[in-house]
Amino acid sequence: MPETLQPDPKRWTALIFIALAQLMVVLDATVVNIALPSAQADLGISDGNRQWVVTAYTLTFGGLLLFGGRVSDLWGRKNTFIVGLLGFAAASALGGAAVNTAMLLGARALQGLFGALLAPAALSLIAVMFTDAKERAKAFGVYGAIAGAGAAVGLILGGVLTQYLNWRWALFVNIAFAIAAVIGAVKFVNEPAQGRNHSRLDIPGVVLASGGLVSLVYGFSRAESDGWASTWTISLLIASVVLLAAFALVESKVKAPLLPLRVITDRNRGGVYLSLGLAIIGMFGLFLFLTYYLQTVMGYSALKSGVAFLPMVGGMIVGSTQIGTRLMLRVRPRLLMAPGFLVAAVGMGILAQIKVDSSYAEVLLPGLILMGLGMGTAFMPAMSLSTHGVRPEDAGVASAMVNTSQQVGGSIGTALLNTLAASATASWIKDRAGAGGAKSQLLINESNVHGYSVAIYWATGILAIAALLAFFLVNAEVQNHAERVDGDESIEDFAIPVIAH
Repeated sequence: MPETLQPDPKRWTALIFIALAQLMVVLDATVVNIALPSAQADLGISDGNRQWVVTAYTLTFGGLLLFGGRVSDLWGRKNTFIVGLLGFAAASALGGAAVNTAMLLGARALQGLFGALLAPAALSLIAVMFTDAKERAKAFGVYGAIAGAGAAVGLILGGVLTQYLNWRWALFVNIAFAIAAVIGAVKFVNEPAQGRNHSRLDIPGVVLASGGLVSLVYGFSRAESDGWASTWTISLLIASVVLLAAFALVESKVKAPLLPLRVITDRNRGGVYLSLGLAIIGMFGLFLFLTYYLQTVMGYSALKSGVAFLPMVGGMIVGSTQIGTRLMLRVRPRLLMAPGFLVAAVGMGILAQIKVDSSYAEVLLPGLILMGLGMGTAFMPAMSLSTHGVRPEDAGVASAMVNTSQQVGGSIGTALLNTLAASATASWIKDRAGAGGAKSQLLINESNVHGYSVAIYWATGILAIAALLAFFLVNAEVQNHAERVDGDESIEDFAIPVIAH
């Protein structure tokens, strides 16, 4: 039996640049959200087209992640990682230089395309480079902290760039991130040769999966703007079910599937994808409503509202790199994930108590800290388990699945919770407006805060369900040694870390 390869001596330096690339992808969405009002005014983007600045990115990113994951398996993770970085930088430059709406939307779609190559390649590179259980726990702790905190960091960076430069720098800043990550990747990232998949690309699978995921994400986007009962919304959601069902059928028949069903039918990986997707639904709702609350009700500037999220960022870093990493080698993953999601739910429940005149120190601060600690603690084992027991040649597509669950969860969360908030706000203001329909600013603020609170309560319940699913579905043992991969008796032929089954 071949000996297991020695760990790459440059792996920790490589992790810095892999994490930098992941940070760029994660914070891009919130950086652009903060800059969007300025971009809309500058380019004359209509209110109807405004949502497409965000949707063009999420559609291509979420829809093509499985394709990107499989490309990294076939072409090599390092190659895919570098191409994704260069493409993302070029698309960001195009968007920053945009002179009209179409140019900006096209650039955002290209960012999504190259992000779909980059994100799964980054995660699977960690999976194949860190083979020691303790080191792997630390590596995924760093990655989990960045993945969780990147959105909040984006709020701060977006506020600084928009306030002190202009909205175009919210896109141009990606060029610096990408160039630094490319230089680091070329010099320090070394991918083990054993993990390459030499089969052909499953074109029918690519078409069906991408079509199904795009229909799902777009369907929820239309639900947010047109309502759940609109013809467009219903048609798109039905189309997504049909396409994804056809995709599952095709994958069970073809010789070299885009997504081998063994990747998602494993109890632990399936539990991670499902529970993490639900948790992201709640988390995206929190960012959305607290950002509006801080700016429109509390009167915070874009920069100050970004800084207000820092306690959650700190909590995520502590939860991921200290609590999660230290306990991952001592307790079962579900005993980190389920309590982590529950602590986050408690924090969310505190944040649901917001009022028009709430104190930041009494309500928002404890809620944000608990949210960060909980999500950080749960994120780290979830990221690690996303490649639980996979064959090396499937590492990219398994990594893509955890990214897909986050993207789809984020899209569903934004649409679902925004709809719930809007309905609660409309009902509140209808019941309390005067006979003449007069609406004072105080009444408007109270109705908006009521809507935010209702949506955050729903997010609290969703996080609690995520905790239950993590506890009952994930049954992996303590992650302090390696064991059997899918369909084989030993991992010693493979340079990939796996979790005990």
